[in-house]
Amino acid sequence: MAFDFKKEYKEFYLPKNRPAIVTVPPMQYLAVRGQGDPNQEDGAYRQSIALLYGVAFTVKMSKLGDHRMAGYFDFVVPPLEGFWWQDGQTGLDYAHKEQLQWISVIRLPDFVTQAEFAWAVEEATRKKKTDFSKVEFLRYDEGLCVQGMHLGPYDDEPATVERMHRFAEEQGFVPDFTERRRHHEIYLSDARKVPPEKRKTVIRHPIRK
Repeated sequence: MAFDFKKEYKEFYLPKNRPAIVTVPPMQYLAVRGQGDPNQEDGAYRQSIALLYGVAFTVKMSKLGDHRMAGYFDFVVPPLEGFWWQDGQTGLDYAHKEQLQWISVIRLPDFVTQAEFAWAVEEATRKKKTDFSKVEFLRYDEGLCVQGMHLGPYDDEPATVERMHRFAEEQGFVPDFTERRRHHEIYLSDARKVPPEKRKTVIRHPIRK
């Protein structure tokens, strides 16, 4: 059976409805950076998703070809995630999505080295006749965070964020946004298929004592 990160690491992907404090270990990702409104039809954000999945599935399906990755195990491609921010402010202004900056990511299994990543990008480019040069190999150490499960439309996230921050403050923590620590979302629902009111999104914010 394919390894499923969501099921094996429920504390990071399937949190309870109430906020919680978590320490997230270092992880590695496929990543594409960009800016602008994620809802723009055929915009940079939607293009980034196609690039990420193209390389992710090249890694997963390498088992069917001649290329062998040391330590390979079959896995379910993890959910799409994103780090978000706007210059000059700590929170997100949902009324001005055109000012959003983002890093779209998909988690990679630890057996994927920098060299294997480079192979996957080259292989995806060869097979799909698409430029995957925007995809990068990203190591990220998120550390101490408060997180919660948001149910509903993305534009309603501020209410969930407020509950998370209130909970963190009650535990003696404050937000710790920096150039390396961002608003983080994990998309458990496919926005193309799931109506806004039924979407599930993990929201994670960096904190410190």
